[in-house]
Amino acid sequence: MDDSSTFRVGLIGYGLAGSVFHAPLIAATEGLVLDTIVTSSPERQRQARAEFPDVRLEDSADGLWGRAGELDLIVIASPNRTHVPLARTALEAGLPTVVDKPLAATAAEAEELAALAGARGLLLSVFQNRRWDNDFRTLHKLLAEGALGDVQRFESRFERWRPRLKGGWRESGDPAEVGGLLYDLGSHLVDQALTLFGPAESVYAEVDVRRPGAQTDDDTFIALTHTSGVRSHLWMSATAAQLGPRFRVLGSQSGYVKYGLDPQEAALREGLRPGDPSAAWGTEPESGWGRLGAGESPLTGSGTPVPTLPGDYPAYYAAVAAALRDGTPPPVTAAEAAAALHVLEAARASAAEHRTVRIEALP
Repeated sequence: MDDSSTFRVGLIGYGLAGSVFHAPLIAATEGLVLDTIVTSSPERQRQARAEFPDVRLEDSADGLWGRAGELDLIVIASPNRTHVPLARTALEAGLPTVVDKPLAATAAEAEELAALAGARGLLLSVFQNRRWDNDFRTLHKLLAEGALGDVQRFESRFERWRPRLKGGWRESGDPAEVGGLLYDLGSHLVDQALTLFGPAESVYAEVDVRRPGAQTDDDTFIALTHTSGVRSHLWMSATAAQLGPRFRVLGSQSGYVKYGLDPQEAALREGLRPGDPSAAWGTEPESGWGRLGAGESPLTGSGTPVPTLPGDYPAYYAAVAAALRDGTPPPVTAAEAAAALHVLEAARASAAEHRTVRIEALP
């Protein structure tokens, strides 16, 4: 590969998103070079230097804009409140941009960023890594094969048992922080539902604050009716003392039930990296496979085990590199992010007003 095919990346933020997800995946992607990490924390700077000895360090994003000509891609993995202003500045500097989810607090802001990127002919993509979860990839394959018949109901859960608050901006009650599970885990769940079953026409939601001292939602439910007729029921909770199935998908011919989470986040947290010869990346044991059947209970071992496809987070940045190199569409578009934000805004209104909210058809 010659130098013209190598893209230098500036990463803003080295908290959970930046250090666990983005930096390792960028570094593992052929054609991408992690050039600069921006973090004001001395501790995180030491961590970044230890993990990536050749990387440049900056205290603030301002250090990037004067060097815009030396960079080919900006990745924004900083707190949610900074996503829009940083993305706008990066695009105005002429730099293709990836933003961690959620792209913005509102669909209108997301659409403004999409318009700016379009006017300047720049890539703008949103990091929706859960499209490359092992269970999602497996379900997508089953649907493509028609294994379930016509899907009638899609149930999806990200549930955790965290009865004590951890603190930090994600649990802040300040609306500017865009915290809470609706915009955190809900961004993933809604994106997956829209990707599988198309646009939503109506939304009903229950948004609750359960834990003592909590300032933002920690136990939330969303019901979508898609224009395709499928109904999606989505749960996100930090207060689930018993965890439900990750997926329960009911069709006219069969159903698919899958428990457990994709292993890639845990692997990244443990310091494992894609391509590590000591581990088969994204795979899970047969004991974790979901089951396909009708009139049966997966808890009794009935139904047909379905081998789970390997999770593939590296595919996201591989597609970003291809888009930069070849001009192909990004793996997740800003328009798709805006569509999910329309749903999240409708869910917030539904919960506040105790009613079902219809979503206007988007052009």
